[in-house]
Formats: sequence, structure tokens, C-alpha cells
Amino acid sequence: MKTMTVGWREWACLPELEIRAIKVKVDTGARTSALHAFRVEPFERDGRDWVRFQIHPYQDSDEIRECEAPVLEYRVVSDSGGHRERRPVIRTPIVMGEGRWQIEITLTDRDTMKFRMLLGRTAMDRIVVHPKASFLLGGDERQP
Repeated sequence: MKTMTVGWREWACLPELEIRAIKVKVDTGARTSALHAFRVEPFERDGRDWVRFQIHPYQDSDEIRECEAPVLEYRVVSDSGGHRERRPVIRTPIVMGEGRWQIEITLTDRDTMKFRMLLGRTAMDRIVVHPKASFLLGGDERQP
């Protein structure tokens, strides 16, 4: 995939989690990507660690999606307030505009945050961020 320019906020799709549209803050200040998740429950499947979690993919909506994914690892992450938290890390494809690539995402409760997902620097090797622009790739939650 060639490099694409994105705004500081964009719509993305997480197809393996069956999340067809989620508003993402493209955050060059964050190292790790983070996805809003609650009722996070670790379990084992075929001898591997997995996690089951629920998500409200849209702000100001009661819609709930239940997702499952293998756990890549657990990582201690510091949030913007300096609080440290041990989070499960999953690996999943992200689709933004015409691009599709694998990213690592930590799962954490972002219910009080404005964006359900942060795209951190480790997931940005294929994008350039235009800090004053928004939604350069188009799309929104009403479009598949």
C-alpha cells in the first residue's frame, strides 16, 4: 500500500471485529493504538489466550457489539494522565479509505473519551497526518 494522507480524525473499519465504521482520532502523541472496550473477559481457546469484549462503536449510542480476538500479549500502557494500566493487545486489520493493514490495538474503557479509538504512531507507517484536516478519506457511520 502506498502512503496516504489522513486528517487528525477519520472513519475506519475493523472488519474482523465486524465494526464497519468507527470514528478514529489519529494521535501522533500516542505510541499505542487503543480501542474502547468494556466487559473484557479473558478465556482460553485451543490452548491460546483469547479475549471477549463489548464495544459501543458509536458515540452517543446504546448499540453494543460483542467481539472476540486472540490475545497477542498484555502490555502496561500509560494514558495521557500518566495512569498505568495492564491491557490486552490484539492484532487486527484496519481499513481506512483504500488502505488495509494489520495493527496492534490495546483494549481499554474509553467511555468518557470523545473518540472510541485512537490510532497511535506504531500503526502509522503508511500514513501522513494533515493536522488541520478531518475526514479526508470520506465515509461515515451511515455507509457500509
